[in-house]
Amino acid sequence: MSFFSLINLPNLLTLLNLFAGCMAVVFTFNYRLEWVPACVLVSLIADFLDGFAARFTKNSTEIGKQLDSLADMVSFGVVPGVVLFELLFQLYESDGSSFSLKRIYLYSSAAFFIPLFASLRLAKFNLDTRQTDSFIGLATPAVTIFVTGILLLKLFPYEMVSGIIISKPAIYIYIALLSLLMVAELPMFSFKFKNFAWQGNEMRYLFIILSAVLLLTLKFAAVSLIIILYILISLAQKLLRP
Repeated sequence: MSFFSLINLPNLLTLLNLFAGCMAVVFTFNYRLEWVPACVLVSLIADFLDGFAARFTKNSTEIGKQLDSLADMVSFGVVPGVVLFELLFQLYESDGSSFSLKRIYLYSSAAFFIPLFASLRLAKFNLDTRQTDSFIGLATPAVTIFVTGILLLKLFPYEMVSGIIISKPAIYIYIALLSLLMVAELPMFSFKFKNFAWQGNEMRYLFIILSAVLLLTLKFAAVSLIIILYILISLAQKLLRP
């Protein structure tokens, strides 16, 4: 396969996703966390558009699918891991901890369970034929959105809530729950509309309406809540399904 056959619109968008993810890692470890949400947004948009472009141009290839997973591993696996690592590291440093630097690195490295489980999630997704119209387990972009919401609360504190949400115990809980949810046998609805009728899309429209209300009222504080809402609606859909 020639070089020029690889350079098509879907693959270029996937590479943009990967590039933005790499830049998010660079900004995190260079203490420029304020740039990370913008990089995540670019990755999310590119990840959405590459699939759309592949369908529109009828240029869906096996290489494109594999490339998409590799890009997602960085943007939606490594990025949330390094962000949580940095948040934990800063918390240990700022609270006057008597731990040695080596121990702080060790305790903060628990954040890298996120990319470990993201890799399992993506490998499973590539082989699981059940996940064509919906997801089994929490998708990696949702994990990154949740973690970005936590980061936004650090950058733009929301009254007294930020101190509770951004604490060492809370972050360890996020790591454990997000890791387990990625590989859980939990059906979760996707945003692939076969049509725009209300019937059959009730959960999607409900989620969109409630998310818009949360964003309008809580702004940055709503970002992580939207992912919690997504998980709860998926759970309700599973419980109510006959």
